[in-house]
Amino acid sequence: MVKPLCKEQMIPAVNGSLPGPTINVREGDTLVVHVINNSTYNVTIHWHGVFQLKSVWMDGANMITQCPIQPSYNFTYQFDITGQEGTLLWHAHVVNLRATLHGALVIRPRSGRPYPFPKPYEEVPLIFQQWWDTDVRLLEIRPAPVSDAYLMNGLAGDSYPCSKNRMFNLKVVQGKTYLLRIINAALNTHLFFKIANHNVTVVAVDAVYTTPYLTDVMILTPGQTVDALLNADQPIGKYYMATVPYISAIGIPTPDTNPTRGLIVYEGATSSSPVKPLMPTPNHISTAHRFSSNITSLVGGPHWTPVPRHIDEKMFITMGLGLDPCPSDTKCIGPLGQRYAGSLNNRTFMIPERISMQEAYFYNITGVYTDDFPNQPPVKFDYTRFEQRTNSDFKMMFPERKTSVKTIRFNSTVEIVLQNTAILTRESHPMHLHGFNFYVLGYGFGNYDPVRDARKLNLFNPQMRNTVGVPPGGWVVLRFIANNPGVWLFHCHMDAHLPYGIMMAFIVQNGPTPETSLPSPPSNLPQCTRDPRIYDSPMTNVDLSY
Repeated sequence: MVKPLCKEQMIPAVNGSLPGPTINVREGDTLVVHVINNSTYNVTIHWHGVFQLKSVWMDGANMITQCPIQPSYNFTYQFDITGQEGTLLWHAHVVNLRATLHGALVIRPRSGRPYPFPKPYEEVPLIFQQWWDTDVRLLEIRPAPVSDAYLMNGLAGDSYPCSKNRMFNLKVVQGKTYLLRIINAALNTHLFFKIANHNVTVVAVDAVYTTPYLTDVMILTPGQTVDALLNADQPIGKYYMATVPYISAIGIPTPDTNPTRGLIVYEGATSSSPVKPLMPTPNHISTAHRFSSNITSLVGGPHWTPVPRHIDEKMFITMGLGLDPCPSDTKCIGPLGQRYAGSLNNRTFMIPERISMQEAYFYNITGVYTDDFPNQPPVKFDYTRFEQRTNSDFKMMFPERKTSVKTIRFNSTVEIVLQNTAILTRESHPMHLHGFNFYVLGYGFGNYDPVRDARKLNLFNPQMRNTVGVPPGGWVVLRFIANNPGVWLFHCHMDAHLPYGIMMAFIVQNGPTPETSLPSPPSNLPQCTRDPRIYDSPMTNVDLSY
């Protein structure tokens, strides 16, 4: 039972806490986690951003790499954590359960190896969340209702009713430096973050070290993490730190949302009036773009690798929202009386019902997915100005339902141009790739130009991420090396609020040796059962005004 606002709510939780426990490891460790499902829900746990080298069965993507852990059943996750340092997260990967089932995963350097920045006085996990002041069973279906509050380390702060005295306080000593391990665990909302009168220095994103970047504001999409150094260099006092939603959808009214606040409290502070930060407006696209596009990797830092120049597979993927026909016995209040559906290259992803894709691939079982995800959309059009559409473009409004994959050779280099569309609205979508980091070679607005924009790509020190926000009405260019065999999900990290997904999957084929081939599944892999709360829920409409 938890009570962020005015009434207690029973929620699914890990070890009885919100957020769940922080897991601390060192690079090179083997992590073993025993999951005992005492809830009434089917559950998987995804280790968001962990490479899962030679352990794809442990990725925890529901019906992709495993069937869910059924109520009253157990499963043990075991995997190595190599080649990564920094902050990641873990969360549930079934419907909307990650709204409350989540926590920090902190990877420190091996013993005796320093950080590539001055050692901080203290390290502080800072987890941003959404909260629904309602029966959590309403979150079993999609879409989730509009959230009632945002939380900081499980606390709503003094901007909300019944929460005046429940606010996260970070006590600091003047002159000391603190490493903030910041995680956006919100279900479906990007968040701006700012600390009154303080700058921070970004030193890592998504557990990849960056060139130190000084900023007074940052943006995190759902699933992204930022490690930032806070120097307590201001006069002794109290200073608010705050988040506000970033609402990028064009034409959608921006809500009048109070900032969710925590406190920076200097040792010896007596002031009762904390200093407030001046927050960006919720639709301030330029602020979000400036932060996202200015991050670069730390060349020569731990685990840094240069950008591969040779490209084996090129893909151009349009992404955004389309429509799905409304069931005859249901009233849908979306555009044209239909319901929303996510789309990648005019495909909307259908989650398998009775067997995971990983098992189907490993045992060569047909009928679970199709190996035909296209390298480009079926129709070329003005992607960011759909109001100029022609009749032939209307087919892009109704994507095809399909569970489709793209098969790629082991160790090949894949380049993806992700082009956001304005078929229904221009909106930033956070795309997450399981099993890999990717180089973010460039961001832009409008339609991607393969000649003009390709000249601007950063091939020297691009940031590396596992989750990237594609600008509203814009594009990003990604590149990754497919050196990890198995079935890997590529999806929008706000997809929990859509009935059908902005998703697809990559199958990376086996390499030439047993060490580079897909391992056999563990003997206690959960068995599948069809969950009617996922497949038979009344998915009628999406409220984009979250």
